Amino acid sequence: MSSQSAPRKRVTIHELRRMKDAGEKISMVTAYDATAARLVAAAGVDAVLVGDSVGMAVQGHDSTLPVTLDQMVYHSAMVRRGLEREGGRAHLVGDLPFGTYQASVDDAVKASMRLVAEAGVQAVKLEGGAEFVEVVRRIVRAGIPVMGHIGLTPQSVHKMGGYVVQGKDSDKAQQILRDARALEAAGCYAVVLECIPAELARIVTSQLRIPTIGIGAGPHVDGQVLVYTDLLGMDLTFTPKFAKHYAEVGVMVRDAVSAYVGEVKSRAFPADEHSFHSASVRLVPAPVEDDHEEPQGGVMGAPI
Repeated sequence: MSSQSAPRKRVTIHELRRMKDAGEKISMVTAYDATAARLVAAAGVDAVLVGDSVGMAVQGHDSTLPVTLDQMVYHSAMVRRGLEREGGRAHLVGDLPFGTYQASVDDAVKASMRLVAEAGVQAVKLEGGAEFVEVVRRIVRAGIPVMGHIGLTPQSVHKMGGYVVQGKDSDKAQQILRDARALEAAGCYAVVLECIPAELARIVTSQLRIPTIGIGAGPHVDGQVLVYTDLLGMDLTFTPKFAKHYAEVGVMVRDAVSAYVGEVKSRAFPADEHSFHSASVRLVPAPVEDDHEEPQGGVMGAPI
């Protein structure tokens, strides 16, 4: 009998549905490069989202709006390579950035195809409710799974008047529920519920057959998603209410680099154990160049 363990089963849209039906919670986290992808995959996450949150978490913007499709393809491809190095189990979703699906259905399908064909994602995510039903249908018809996203939708930050909790009054709560049902009927295989009251999230989850993934939506959803930099505490100036720091990596990085700077200044680094040695190398002076000759390119310390 082989001593090797069986390969881990890839998480597909069908596996996510099975998890909901079985009452098994779904863990999802964002990643933006191969290193992060390898680490979160090794930690056992079920799904990885290459979010347009890269604009704020990595690029330094104050919103997700400047992120381009080319950038999403670039980051998604890096994440896919990182996941593959860890066995490729996690379900990979890529965000459709602002401007790629709002203008026309054809634009949406073409952008989705790029993320699948060039970046290797298994599904795309888009923000918005009933107004994007036809967009969802066409992307699904093209053979690409779609994850919905309602509640606080960051690409509509100006329309919403900021990053504020959605669905707090009865009319808006009913609209979110209608949007969730419309997205399910259009073919979405899952839906993200962002920054809505926990009570509303519980109702939406109970009325949908597809999984709900919450961020700032309380504990009664089918799964949770957090931004990689938030859960690691990498930004020392930003702690959203809905996030939890599972580490203080920002402090650790700052202190580690500070220690490095101190050792460089004090000449403590590099020490002998960080240096290379060779008995066959001796120093020779660079040849004196004649004023009438081309430089000979002599070097100090050339191997003999």
